[in-house]
Amino acid sequence: MFGFMKKRELIQAVSDHTGADKKTATNLVEGTINVILATVAKGEIVNISGFAKFAKIKRPARMGRNPATGATIKIKAKTVAKITALKGFKDIALGVSPAPKLNKAGAVAAAAAKAAPAKKAVAKKAAPKKAVAKKAVAKKAAPKKAVAKKAAPKKAAPKKKAAPKRK
Repeated sequence: MFGFMKKRELIQAVSDHTGADKKTATNLVEGTINVILATVAKGEIVNISGFAKFAKIKRPARMGRNPATGATIKIKAKTVAKITALKGFKDIALGVSPAPKLNKAGAVAAAAAKAAPAKKAVAKKAAPKKAVAKKAVAKKAAPKKAVAKKAAPKKAAPKKKAAPKRK
């Protein structure tokens, strides 16, 4: 239903947008990721204004409750990675603000072309599956009773008449 961008596609889009060659774009993207990872690993917070905040959070030990038994249990202290989407990112993702324009139309057209056929293919596949499922149910019901073969078409006809009445 939803498409996603892989790392190599991101690198290609950065290359197209900035006009840099693919090797330079690869170094930029991987370098950015490595700097964020190394900084967060040290325990520092990385805040990219309008995009996201990356942090390493230490959670203290606490008392909790087992949902199955209701018994009180002790939950150990642990360290977790936390990524928080900031307001600028949320506004664009939710459609409140317009998305930034990319310099090269090729990257946008390629992404749109990949997304559009996938949606159409899913819609086409869904209809035959429903039809096959209905036929399979009718075939399974027929062998159980020999009389059901004659009765099945009669039952199918009233269902078709009943469907327009429901609308």
